[in-house]
Amino acid sequence: MSTLSPYALPTAWTAPGSLDPTFAIGGVAQVYFAGSLSSQTQHVTLDAQGRILVAAKVGTSKGSRFGLARLLADGSADLSFGFQGSVIGSFVEGFEAKAGKVQVLADGKILLAGLHYEDTQRTLPALALFDANGQPDRFFGDDGFQVVRLPGELSMGTRDNWLPPGVPGVEACDFVVEEDGRILLIANHHFSLADHAGMLIRLCPDGSLDESFNGRGFVVVRHLLLNTWLSTLLLKEDGRIVVAGSIDFPQQGLLAVYRPDGSLDERFAVDGFMAFKAHGNSAQVSQIIESDDRLYCFGSSRDPIRCLTFVLHANGRPDLHCHQGQPQVLDIGPSGCQWNAAQLMSDGRIVAVGATIGGVQADFMVARYQLDGSLDPAFGEGHGWLRTRLGRSMDSASSVTVQHDGGILLGGFSLDGNYRAVVVRYLDR
Repeated sequence: MSTLSPYALPTAWTAPGSLDPTFAIGGVAQVYFAGSLSSQTQHVTLDAQGRILVAAKVGTSKGSRFGLARLLADGSADLSFGFQGSVIGSFVEGFEAKAGKVQVLADGKILLAGLHYEDTQRTLPALALFDANGQPDRFFGDDGFQVVRLPGELSMGTRDNWLPPGVPGVEACDFVVEEDGRILLIANHHFSLADHAGMLIRLCPDGSLDESFNGRGFVVVRHLLLNTWLSTLLLKEDGRIVVAGSIDFPQQGLLAVYRPDGSLDERFAVDGFMAFKAHGNSAQVSQIIESDDRLYCFGSSRDPIRCLTFVLHANGRPDLHCHQGQPQVLDIGPSGCQWNAAQLMSDGRIVAVGATIGGVQADFMVARYQLDGSLDPAFGEGHGWLRTRLGRSMDSASSVTVQHDGGILLGGFSLDGNYRAVVVRYLDR
């Protein structure tokens, strides 16, 4: 039996940013994965009918598995999907796995990306394609599943067993599907203990490597021969590809731009790369949003860890009209906080989600930003942000999507004995 009892701080029930009492139970839906021991939402999205798809990392008696669930718009489980509303599996039978992101394709099929755990220390990016009922599409990859192996094991990464949930690490998983069905995805390769590089990969619609991309199907992303980690990618409206994350240690925030053929766009920033610190402190980018010829970076500053936003022009130059061209750091409480994801809203504003950090102080966070990069005072009773505690400790939001009526859906997890995947709906007005 769950003891989750959500309450929001500092918002009131009638203000923008309030939990929606008509959604699930008090605005919070627990995502059910039959037979699981634990679950953590990694990503949420919507299908054409407004149903909510949830990608998760699921703990079972046999180890970690990917989870894919579907909820109805009111937060109840869609029992017509998979088995009792969800699918639990691995990309290769008998191996561990996790899900990272889910997207509904134009034909209604569901593409899930995640990590295949090769062993207790190594990972490989992997994909699975399902029909609208949660059944594998046998024409994709190897009977519906595809583990992405590059020459020289360049897609092999490191498994982050030591990092607590919700803290950015090397187990990044992001992808975008182009209009022609080709798939762009990122990975982080581990050469040695202190030698990492990002990988930008393109696959054909059937999951095979697209060798027309950079002549090999992939690009090694590394700036100044420094350690490079990728967290996210963005397919711009003009077809160029933005990858982002961090370089070096202590970390600097990193963006790089590639042309559709996989060549580096040297017109962006300095020779295609842009690296930055946050007022002298380290930085990391978790999400990039494109709007009005600008790039909005969301992530965290480190030492201490704080929410980070940074607005750039499309050419990689800082926007001097947004905080004088400097990164903005949001300080909430003594334990720190970070942005994990963001979403552009239909009215041009941006909603960002993440968490405060540290045991019982770890709560959901959500904020609304205006296009000048400032917090929206009409949200969260004048603060522009709010925090929500769901359980006894360790609540973290990892993903966000906006419903057609403006409702803000956050995907994440709460520690209540074991980690439990949740979806939370906030009112936008």
